[in-house]
Order: sequence, then structure tokens, then C-alpha cells
Amino acid sequence: MEFLLALVIGALFGSGIYLILRRNPVKLVIGLGLLSNAVNLLIFVAAGLTRGMPPLIHEPAVRPLEGIADPLPQALILTAIVISFGMLAFTLVLFRRTFETVGKADLDELREETDQ
Repeated sequence: MEFLLALVIGALFGSGIYLILRRNPVKLVIGLGLLSNAVNLLIFVAAGLTRGMPPLIHEPAVRPLEGIADPLPQALILTAIVISFGMLAFTLVLFRRTFETVGKADLDELREETDQ
């Protein structure tokens, strides 16, 4: 299972980088989304895949039982999802405002306009 997820993570990273290197802002935003999903999967797989019980300590026990799920990677992934959503929203608003101001969507044409 981990090998399959490693292949999926590699494919997400590769396609995300490929889309970020394109000139179209829409492809750049999609590439950022793919990269953020790849990072989330990477954190999840790096923590280890266990199908355990929820990380709860019952009343008479002093420590948790064996085979519990680790809550730290889950909390990190939730935080990363919120941060990546904010980054994508900011990027979309930035490109929309740039298109309204300049009237061009091609990133190379924007670079030429700023050089002049």
C-alpha cells in the first residue's frame, strides 16, 4: 500500500511541477493544488499507515493501548489543508486582479510589460 501511495505522491509532485512551469495562470493554480495534495499525502505516509483505534485513553488506564493512530500527522495535515486553501484563494485573487488591471493572462506577456 505504501508503494502505491509513493507512486501517487511522485505523480502528483511531477504533474504539479510541470503545471507550475507552464505560462498559463490557470495551470499554475492547478499545479499549486496538486503540490499541496502531494505534500499532505507525503506527511500522511511518512507518519506510517496504521489502522488502529482512535487515540483515546479510557478512564482506568494510565496510558493508551497499543495500536492507536497517531494524531499529530492528522493535525499537521488539517493545518496544511487550511494553509493551502488560503494560498490558492490568494493566488486566484491575485491573478484575477492582475488580469483586470493589465488585461493579459499570459505570464510571459506580463513579464514583458513590467520590463518596459
